[in-house]
Amino acid sequence: MKRRQQVKKIVIAAILFVMGFIFSKDSLASEIMFLISYVLAGYDVIGKALRNMVKRQFLDENFLMVIATFGAIFLKEYSEAVGVMLFYQIGELFQSYAVNQSRKSVAALMDIRPEYANLKHGKEIRKVSPDDVKIGDVIVIESGERVPLDGVVIKGVSLVDTSAVTGESVPRELEKGDKIISGSININGLLEVKVQSKYQESTVSKILDLVENAGNKKAKTEQFITEFARLYTPIVVVLAILLAIIPPLFWEGAVFQDWLYRALTFLVISCPCALVISIPLSFFGGIGAASKQGILIKGSNYLQALSEAETIVFDKTGTLTKGNFTVVDIQSEKYSPHELLRYAAYAGFHSSHPVSKSIREAYKEKIDNGLISSFEEIPAHGVKAEVDGHEIYVGSKKLLEKNKMTSPQIKAIGSIVYVAIDGEFAGWIRIADEIKSDAKQALKDLKDLGIKELVMLTGDTKAAGKSVAKALGLDKVYTELLPHQKVSQLEHILQETKSGKVVFVGDGLNDAPVLARADIGIAMGGVGSDAAIEAADIVIMTDEPSKIVLARHISQKTMSIVKENIIFALGIKFSVLGLGAIGIATMWAAVFADVGVSVIAILNAIRTLYVRR
Repeated sequence: MKRRQQVKKIVIAAILFVMGFIFSKDSLASEIMFLISYVLAGYDVIGKALRNMVKRQFLDENFLMVIATFGAIFLKEYSEAVGVMLFYQIGELFQSYAVNQSRKSVAALMDIRPEYANLKHGKEIRKVSPDDVKIGDVIVIESGERVPLDGVVIKGVSLVDTSAVTGESVPRELEKGDKIISGSININGLLEVKVQSKYQESTVSKILDLVENAGNKKAKTEQFITEFARLYTPIVVVLAILLAIIPPLFWEGAVFQDWLYRALTFLVISCPCALVISIPLSFFGGIGAASKQGILIKGSNYLQALSEAETIVFDKTGTLTKGNFTVVDIQSEKYSPHELLRYAAYAGFHSSHPVSKSIREAYKEKIDNGLISSFEEIPAHGVKAEVDGHEIYVGSKKLLEKNKMTSPQIKAIGSIVYVAIDGEFAGWIRIADEIKSDAKQALKDLKDLGIKELVMLTGDTKAAGKSVAKALGLDKVYTELLPHQKVSQLEHILQETKSGKVVFVGDGLNDAPVLARADIGIAMGGVGSDAAIEAADIVIMTDEPSKIVLARHISQKTMSIVKENIIFALGIKFSVLGLGAIGIATMWAAVFADVGVSVIAILNAIRTLYVRR
């Protein structure tokens, strides 16, 4: 409605403007038509300028437009005064439309907020707010409905569209036991889901919070433009005053009216609208394009920093490898393979670590929790448990050494899990982890996009780490690192990196300190822990390393468009400012240098919304 009124106002003002030319020049009728047209086209600009003057914030584009056009009216250049206001309003209309379209595009990408949840109580189902659903409640999701909360499917089979959250176009088939994320859309089946997180802690809530607050963290370029406009505007006002006064006073034959006209033209040209609007819009578009692909960037400062990165440091498990460990070998002199596996499975029953999970899956039999009398997880080392009266240690060689137990040095490809029973080394289990299908190509593409060094930090054994590094073509690998040692190693890498930024990519709880310390922390959100996602600056909603390539590409494209707009806008402005100062550029050229440049820069900025994978 507001835009329709704006169009109506512009059309009426334009008709009156044209009628001003129909009447003879300098006639009263012509002047009246031009003045009515001017008031109609410019009353809101005049109002803003007056309000800002009261607030002592008057050195903006509104002030420049009013001073310039009032001066033109004083010189009886009515048509040019009206032309400046009229074309300024047309430019504002285009800008408004462009900004609105970009905001609608981002809003459409992030239109994942659930309106309700179907809460099940016995046989009764009622619609409630997602905020009212508790952990452990059961919700029903019908065909075509958006998933309101994170949970696990307890009944039903269906295809689920996760594109709004992860950027993946291929629907996933979910059945009993599978996890389901909020923000997805249930396509064709009826699902019953046991809720695993409150709405405030759900995937959809975190995504919305990240996107809504992304604009609060400005890039260095945005900050520069804000400061530039703040200093630039008063400088050009002073220059315009000097341009109007000094030549008539000191140059013989200089006419005050001619130099006043040049000064007014100078003021119109100097409006910094193109930069002030198009630069933030470029970053806004880049963040929106990334969101569409399942990449959440927490601020435009991180988008700019990613384009400047020259070193990327990766965690191994769950980042470059699938984290789906498989038991491939069991060795023991005292126990049978089944017995050793049984003890290890019982000891790690309460652990959520992928290694413990893979051992339980390999054991396959049902575990009697009553036989486990105590359990302790030792970070970065392993687990300790009392099982059926036996003290069991399962983990790294360092775990056994820490507890004064000797064990042989096992050299084999993969992760070696040492098992000790009742204070003695009992045997070892070898576990292999599969490299992600897109990891090798992703690392090659990152090199093609200007990344100079690819490094891996892992707590895994030297043999396992070097095997993965060789397969992927990494430049450096550091193995057998505890969480605090990862931070120390990253500190060393940061000191060695002389110019560009350092990125760390990880997914686990123990990666949170490293993610926070890096210039840019990227968390693999699909399997990532809440702590890792909280500490990260960029969150990949799937587990694909190729999305890091896409994020880098979006950041580089965004910065390229930002630079194009800065060079184009300043180049045109300074050229026309120079021409205006020597009397070659007219007020009409000034209108193009202001309004025309703004529209072109904004249309260019909108290109950031559209990125091909």
